[in-house]
Amino acid sequence: MATPKRPLSPFMIGPYYRPQLTSMMSIAHRVTGVVLALGGLVLAAWLVAAAGSAQTFNAFNGVMGSMVGKLALFVFSACLVYHFLNGIRHLFWDAGRGLDLPTAYASGYAVLALSVVLTALLWWLALGGLA
Repeated sequence: MATPKRPLSPFMIGPYYRPQLTSMMSIAHRVTGVVLALGGLVLAAWLVAAAGSAQTFNAFNGVMGSMVGKLALFVFSACLVYHFLNGIRHLFWDAGRGLDLPTAYASGYAVLALSVVLTALLWWLALGGLA
C-alpha cells in the first residue's frame, strides 16, 4: 500500500522545500517590524537625551552621527519603507485583491523595487540632494 503524497510544512527548508518570494517577504515583514520596534526605543532614548542636558544630547548626536549610527539609521529607514509598502500590499490582500499567484509575485517585486528606490531617494534628500 503506497502512502499518499502529502504537502510538507514550509519549515522543512532544504531538500524538501524551496523558499518562495511570498514566504520570504512575510518573514522579512516580521523582521522589519522587530527592527522598527527597536528603532522606537532609540527614538525614545533620543527624546530622553533631548530632555536632559546639552552634554547628554550632544553625546547622543555624536553616536548617531558616527558611521555606525548612520548605518543604523539607514537600516531603520529601509525597514520603515519596506514595512510600510508591504503593509499596503497586505491591506489589498485583506480586501481580497491581488491574491492570485501572478499578482502576488508582481506586487512582491514591486514592493522590493520601490523599497530600494524610495530608501535611496529618502537618503539622497536627507543628504542635501535638492540643496
